[in-house]
Amino acid sequence: MIRVLRDFSTGVGLLAKGFGLVFRSPRLLLIGAIPALITTVLLVGSVIALGVWIDDIAAWATPFADDWNESLRAATRFVAGASIIGAFLAVGLLLFSAITLVIGGPFYEHIAETIEDEHLGGVPESQKVSWARSAAVGIRDAIFLVGLAVLCAIPLFAAGFIPVVGQTVVPVIAVCVNATLLGIELTGIPFTRRGLKLTVRRRVLRSRRAVTLGFAVPTYLLCLVPLAALVVFPAAMAGGTVLAHRLLTGTLDQPVR
Repeated sequence: MIRVLRDFSTGVGLLAKGFGLVFRSPRLLLIGAIPALITTVLLVGSVIALGVWIDDIAAWATPFADDWNESLRAATRFVAGASIIGAFLAVGLLLFSAITLVIGGPFYEHIAETIEDEHLGGVPESQKVSWARSAAVGIRDAIFLVGLAVLCAIPLFAAGFIPVVGQTVVPVIAVCVNATLLGIELTGIPFTRRGLKLTVRRRVLRSRRAVTLGFAVPTYLLCLVPLAALVVFPAAMAGGTVLAHRLLTGTLDQPVR
């Protein structure tokens, strides 16, 4: 248990490291914020649209409650609406990161290269990745990860109707699952630079799961704050680069400076 807590705090420290790196270099912060701004506009618009239509969507998703008494029907559809919004935000954040990475491929590659080359000793075996290849890899990985998120969201949506558990345990599980998937996306560029595939990335991150969660959970929660992603995303990209570099070089247990 102590090891798990220590690893989790290490992950949090790596995210803090990412914030420190981009705040000390406003140029990196600006470069990372531009693609995130474009995607934020798209995501906010979709959330507003969902809010406008959520009552109709919740009613469509719970036809079995049509004949129930008004109070029970309203409570059921409130839970359904909250679950739908939660699932949409979970998938939406993954789509947000995926679309942002595709749009801003050259920007985020520059951030990752700068962090590794100037602060982490470089990557001797690095490969030059074109924007087209980076975008293709990003889209392929995003389809897989978003598909996983949707598959996980279905049982979590159903479990949301379980009294007490659905309002306490299920949200925690949902955050951990979706944060893990987000962490996989945010560490993609350092692995791609080394010619490593998604299966390798997932295996490496899974080898120190608590560290990955320590990095990804606060990133995920901060991205839920409106417009915070404009700052969080560049910092998380920098922190994810440090996380991937340390995992791949076996230096993860060194103090975070």
